[in-house]
Amino acid sequence: MTPSPTLPITPAATEPALHVTEPDGSRRPLDRGRVEQLVAEATAGIPDVATEPVLAEVRRTLYDGITADELGLATVMAGRTLVESEPNYSHVTARLLLDVLRTEALSHLAGAREQARQDEMADRYPGYFRAYLARAVALERADPALLTFDLDRITAALRPERDLDFTFLGLQTLYDRYFLHERGTRFELPQAFFMRVAMGLALREDDREARAVEFYELLSSFRFMASTPTLFNAGTTRAQLSSCFLTTVDDDLDSIFSGYRANALLAKYSGGLGNDWTPVRGLGAHIRGTNGRSQGVVPFLKIAGDTAVAVNQGGKRKGAACAYLETWHVDVEEFLDLRKNTGDDRRRTHDMNTANWVPDEFLRRVEADAGWTLFSPDETPDLHDLYGTAFATRYREYEAAADRGEIRVFRRVRAVDLWRRMLTMLFETGHPWITFKDPCNLRSPQQHAGVVHSSNLCTEITLNTRAGDDGEVAVCNLGSVNLAAHTGPDGLDAVRLERTVRTAVRMLDNVIDINFYTIPEARRSNLRHRPVGLGLMGYQDALFVQRIPFASAAAVEFADRSAELLSFHAIAASSDLAAERGRYPSFDGSLWSRGVLPIDSLALLAAAREGDALDVDTTTTLDWDALRERVRAQGMRNSNVLAIAPTATISNICGVGPSIEPQFRNLFVKSNMSGEFTVVNPHLVGDLKARGLWDAAMVADLKFFDGGLGAIDRVPDDLKALYATAFEIDARWLVEAASRRQKWLDQAQSLNLYLAAPSGRALDEIYRLAWHKGLKTTYYLRTQAATQVEKSTLRGTDGRLNAVPAPAACRVDDPDCEACQ
Repeated sequence: MTPSPTLPITPAATEPALHVTEPDGSRRPLDRGRVEQLVAEATAGIPDVATEPVLAEVRRTLYDGITADELGLATVMAGRTLVESEPNYSHVTARLLLDVLRTEALSHLAGAREQARQDEMADRYPGYFRAYLARAVALERADPALLTFDLDRITAALRPERDLDFTFLGLQTLYDRYFLHERGTRFELPQAFFMRVAMGLALREDDREARAVEFYELLSSFRFMASTPTLFNAGTTRAQLSSCFLTTVDDDLDSIFSGYRANALLAKYSGGLGNDWTPVRGLGAHIRGTNGRSQGVVPFLKIAGDTAVAVNQGGKRKGAACAYLETWHVDVEEFLDLRKNTGDDRRRTHDMNTANWVPDEFLRRVEADAGWTLFSPDETPDLHDLYGTAFATRYREYEAAADRGEIRVFRRVRAVDLWRRMLTMLFETGHPWITFKDPCNLRSPQQHAGVVHSSNLCTEITLNTRAGDDGEVAVCNLGSVNLAAHTGPDGLDAVRLERTVRTAVRMLDNVIDINFYTIPEARRSNLRHRPVGLGLMGYQDALFVQRIPFASAAAVEFADRSAELLSFHAIAASSDLAAERGRYPSFDGSLWSRGVLPIDSLALLAAAREGDALDVDTTTTLDWDALRERVRAQGMRNSNVLAIAPTATISNICGVGPSIEPQFRNLFVKSNMSGEFTVVNPHLVGDLKARGLWDAAMVADLKFFDGGLGAIDRVPDDLKALYATAFEIDARWLVEAASRRQKWLDQAQSLNLYLAAPSGRALDEIYRLAWHKGLKTTYYLRTQAATQVEKSTLRGTDGRLNAVPAPAACRVDDPDCEACQ
């Protein structure tokens, strides 16, 4: 479509002239020429958009006396109403929002209203950046050390044209939640934001400017994106950059209430929490100090959940924690009910996530239809630290002791019955998630230094924790490679990916030394083990580019090869950092030190499982023998290097699909803390345009059929396969692809499972398959609602521009839970 010529917004001769009201109450004539020029610039160079529809929407909202802020809002709202019929209007709307942001930022720094066109910013950005940085330091928002950089070198590297690369959702997300502000007034532009983060991560480099520019290039090009806490806080006066924290709570009041305090301090600066509660004695257990009986772990979990709600991450997003409990704990049945909306509310945690920490022995009992015994950990304390064959042996010894009357608190259940109840609660409440204790430990590189007792808030982190005076709170520092930015029709650009991964691992390693630690246990653990978690996003976008359907053997193979490349280069990068900076302190005795890489650790899991309980493809294509020798010789800088997080928010910034997720819908309204946004699959729209099928009727059909193509007769079968949505894909394909990725990861992956027609049998089959395929964890179970909302147009009703705050909208059925991204 050729862009239409700009049409004036001059009113009819009989209409009065329009005026704009300035913040001081003065009035000035509406500058129609600037509005027309702004819209023309916003549509320039973007295919299949035009200025006239945007201007027509603007005309509808103008009135005499409109405020300057309302005028900016009107242009943005005009653009966003067109997104459902043409996804490229998302880029137009982002540019219109960018003008609002430029005016806000430049005016704030100048002390008077000031505007600039995008084509003027190439000259203005260096001067703006200096003024912005000085202002941020004066307001104690930015670290004064940033002013000691060579700002000539820094400002020369800024790429103002990259401000135009955002979608509306991406830029609005940054505007609402990431940019520095003074009492709500943003004064940080996008390239200043990326450079501030890059400089913050380069503070301790020898050539700080060169590394800052290198980091900036990666971030501003969307090839890699650091996690939300890093983006929030890098280069600020409180540089808490880590994403995830894992704790273990011991069986005494001092430890329990210290755990609450630790949760509060860690959550304050945007950390996501995973808490291991298994050591706390169960209901009815004897309390020696008072000669009473314990109320069990549940009342303590209630307080933990309320703490997470009270400390809401500095007002930037909801506080969030996940409680883990092992399946043999005597309170596990009550634990399963924590998220129910019925029952005693004093024994419910409506806002806290929960997860089952399931040993292999339990799944063996389920498959054998055998019995299962529940114990209180004060009588079976060593089960908490045992896994694999050692756990199974000791567990059976405790069962024999119970038979002899040597254990006071225990209960016998049928393993299958407990498993069914676990799956029933997962379906009804979304919790507890299913995570697997033994593969997390048997494949851990750090099993010589402790035990993995839980995962984190999003189930991708598997690090050791320990309670007590010399305890360790596990910390992980996350970031994700954008696969879509490294993929073309012929596949992955391995050379480009290697360059990205090497720089990304260096950035993540820098986080550990720069980080602001709120509790000493976290600092001690992070400096001793130095774990990082490099992940990926844009997986399905990469499939679209290659024309590979998600539900296919080719997609599973791409999952395998892309994860292999990511793993190979991340391990190599960490090993080379060890040669440059030194090995992490607890390296000796690790699997790394013995030349056992993540792909090799599968053999340890296979040895602990009997018969055919592990079914994992072990194919490799790269020179892993050479890498093993390299790791033995040089060591590793980081105990762990790989973890695939959900990336719900940072993928919005980059304009790609989250993590390893299949697309939720081809057209839907996404709700998050920035409001509601119409999301249309641009890959699909491009294909439909090429075949002459994209029209108003197709938009109506997509809305009627909830973004699915299956029931739309005129859509060809090849497009239906390529653009199948999450609930149209057999969940077994997700597990198969996850299994191929998991073999390369030293940690885990945040894997949502989608079931369009859930049943007891379907849930049983998919979660047993996950166990057999060697997965370490699973995340949310997504199911479709029994009924759908009434279908209506989205135009003009698809959300709000948050120049004012929006309420949080994270729901259990939200496809992109962003609690710790």
